[in-house]
Amino acid sequence: MTETSFDQHSRLQRDALMAEHLGSWGELRLVRVEPEADAELLHSWVTEDRARFWGMLDTTVADVEETYRHLDLNPTQGAFLFLLNGEPLALMETYSPLHDPVGLVYPAQAEDIGMHLLLAPATRPIPHFTPVLGVALLAFLFSDPLITRVVAEPDARNQKAIRRLQATGFELGPVVQLPDKEAQLTFLTRERYARLREIAAARRR
Repeated sequence: MTETSFDQHSRLQRDALMAEHLGSWGELRLVRVEPEADAELLHSWVTEDRARFWGMLDTTVADVEETYRHLDLNPTQGAFLFLLNGEPLALMETYSPLHDPVGLVYPAQAEDIGMHLLLAPATRPIPHFTPVLGVALLAFLFSDPLITRVVAEPDARNQKAIRRLQATGFELGPVVQLPDKEAQLTFLTRERYARLREIAAARRR
């Protein structure tokens, strides 16, 4: 990863919203996206063909900066980077379904939080790391005691993302039509999340 697309010093100086030591993998941190500082990095991710379902293939760096600047100013949305030992590995966006078109196609609640996840292009293989990232992501979302359900709505054609969500514990809802795509609704309740964590802990004993 080039210095022009990733200012490691700048990102390491940001306050971590979550930090977890993952043994031999190192430290996983979650920081807020800073639109101006991160626009070039994010542009390099969202314009790859592998990110076509993200819907930003034809954007410029300026477009990406403006998109995340607008998102940063919206109190019902958020954008975050997961870093492993300072290297950005994934982009996560959160939103309130009650303030999003998805809230019109299912009975959304104030206690729901919506989530999008984009993995960074692989610069080096980290075997079996994606499930670990999923666990950390959910731990962060459910750390807000007011949240009772996580909602994700990947493009219905994006079977890889749907399988990844199911592997993390999400249950499939209906396929719905949104303004920009046909989407597969998926849900994970706090109760199911807690039960899956108990089962995983029991298996490790």
